[in-house]
Amino acid sequence: MSEVSFEIFEGECSRREIERIRSIAEDKGADVILGVGGGKAIDTAKAAAFMQSVPVVICPTIASSDAPCSAVSVVYSEAGAVEDVIFMPTNPDLIVVDSGVIAKSPRRMTAAGMGDAMATFFEARACIETGSKNCVGGGVTTLAEGIARLCYETLMSDGLAALEDIDQGICSEHVEKVIEANTLLSGLGFESGGLSCAHAVHNGLTVLEETHHMQHGEKVNFGTLVQLVIEKDREHLDKVLPWMVKAGLPVTLEQLGITDTSKEHLQQVTEAVCEDAMISHMKIKADPNLIYDTFLEADAIGRAALETK
Repeated sequence: MSEVSFEIFEGECSRREIERIRSIAEDKGADVILGVGGGKAIDTAKAAAFMQSVPVVICPTIASSDAPCSAVSVVYSEAGAVEDVIFMPTNPDLIVVDSGVIAKSPRRMTAAGMGDAMATFFEARACIETGSKNCVGGGVTTLAEGIARLCYETLMSDGLAALEDIDQGICSEHVEKVIEANTLLSGLGFESGGLSCAHAVHNGLTVLEETHHMQHGEKVNFGTLVQLVIEKDREHLDKVLPWMVKAGLPVTLEQLGITDTSKEHLQQVTEAVCEDAMISHMKIKADPNLIYDTFLEADAIGRAALETK
């Protein structure tokens, strides 16, 4: 019987943590790395396995992001800001999802995954409209667009009911569908459909320490709101905003932990958004002033939605 070695993830998918796990795998002569847990633990396992040239098996215990199925690891600094993205040549070798375990996880984790997944369709649409490449450098196919759209439709039809069932610890059909949307549909959808404004906003927000307690998908959710405001897509805004509020996802800067909304305080965020390559997948030419004004407009729309819920 092969020996199994357990290592506790130290909390941040950083270069140091990736190298720590890779080095342990090398020292022990590991044949495979198994990543168990949430998105950052999973991304660390994927990156360490890639650098060590061994297979990786992923077993998510929450459905908080699309990390399980993707060939991407987002690398953070020790301070918690997005630093780099590692693109791997292949997706994980095996993904094992126990929906019964995820059904008993905190509601917030699944809701965050829904926020991350909701961006999939809108970002793919932006890439299609601008002729931008997807995450692997290819064009966005009809199939990719279909996956992204199905992700959106599944979240709208089953998302809120799934959260109600998770509150009761019930692994219902709604929960099963949302797990699939959060992990598989979103994972395939963003890689094949591409990313744009919503994730650029997420990456920008990570430079503020006061947002570090928020989940990835919660920050992406506000990014989706910003993207729809930029696009002046009132039709989808009227549909998804009440959904976001009911799901308990943040729709205001204050909900993200940002109480100082001055231009000076948010300047590092807006500049980071404009420096992010993904923002170029939008029709508009982004500049910090535009992004700042859009942040405030999205925040005002979000606050109005909270007052009328």
